[in-house]
Amino acid sequence: MLPQGDAPRLLAIIGLALALSYAVFLTACIVEGYWLIDRHGHGIGNDFVHLWATGRLVLGGHPAAAYDPDLQRQAQAIAIGRPFEGDEYWPYPPTFMFAAALIATIPYVPASAAWIVATGAGYVAAIRCILGGRLGLLFACGFPGALWTIMAGQSGFLSAGLIAGTLGLMERHPVFAGCCLGLLTYKPQFGLLFPLVLAVGGRWRVIIAATLMALILVGASWLAFGAGTWEAFVHSLTTVSQRTLSQGLSGWDSLQTIFALVRALGGSERLAWVIQSASALGIAVALCVLWRSRVPFDLKAGALSVGGLLATPYLFFYDLVLLAVPTAFFLRFALTNGFRRSECVLLPISGALILSYPLAPTQVGLAAILIVAFLIGHRAMLCVRSGAAHSEQVG
Repeated sequence: MLPQGDAPRLLAIIGLALALSYAVFLTACIVEGYWLIDRHGHGIGNDFVHLWATGRLVLGGHPAAAYDPDLQRQAQAIAIGRPFEGDEYWPYPPTFMFAAALIATIPYVPASAAWIVATGAGYVAAIRCILGGRLGLLFACGFPGALWTIMAGQSGFLSAGLIAGTLGLMERHPVFAGCCLGLLTYKPQFGLLFPLVLAVGGRWRVIIAATLMALILVGASWLAFGAGTWEAFVHSLTTVSQRTLSQGLSGWDSLQTIFALVRALGGSERLAWVIQSASALGIAVALCVLWRSRVPFDLKAGALSVGGLLATPYLFFYDLVLLAVPTAFFLRFALTNGFRRSECVLLPISGALILSYPLAPTQVGLAAILIVAFLIGHRAMLCVRSGAAHSEQVG
């Protein structure tokens, strides 16, 4: 073990240095016309265009049109003043249209900035609930995945904030934690393991609150946008899945999952599904055993949040900010119990892998996730062994 010493201060300094470097980089991107506004004064066509274009369709009284590729493409072209060269599909359920309509009440460019600021603030607040104070603030701002979420204009901050809120509030405020989990249903692939693991762990108040929140969202969206919108969403799922997971039109290097790694290495779709499904099943079993044990909650929470990232086949590079959640729980545990030498080496490597994505566009994010999963799993095993040894001594 390494002595704790000034570990919190060192982590805060690293977080500050990274956050400042991101600020300089983003400023340069604005000046050169690579972020928010291009050199011709048009809005940058990143993934935020899907959200804003869908919001305009909703405000115009045509929510189901968001799932029509042609109409979605037209709305995206209006958003940025020229044809959008990215994906023309809206992959989210109608429950997320409330957020889309709200942000679309603002012109595109300021809306893009407001989306990052608003969701980023929620993400930072949730991480601070885990790590606390200045360290939580600087860690959240300096986490490598944050930069790619900002550049892509994606919803990674929102997802990370909801997962952090679910696990961070679970011990003291289970109802609020359940509400966060219910809101996460806008991206259900990140919460696949939560119902099973929380049920095994006896967290029924969280499950009930999450279920009620999800039902309220579905009911409200059904009333607000009509049954036809939900029918269009269900119909679009097959198309989106085929384009992303069968045909790989987004590029296998963009997906940071076990499924994508198998496909990138030349494996068939069937083989990729077999390996992904087997991995998810093994992770689910391991998490159920862990949550039934007396391992500290920080390690349980970290394991569940990182396990969810490994279990899904649908995780893009801009979603890597979600790895901040298990890393934060691991740091909270290590700051209390001391760092091991291997952890002081592997944690920076995981961060460097995420930052290296533009230079090495492959599954570097998956490697970073596996590193964090290994560190959490190793500590959990040590806790189990020490607990068993203590029981034998008492016996």
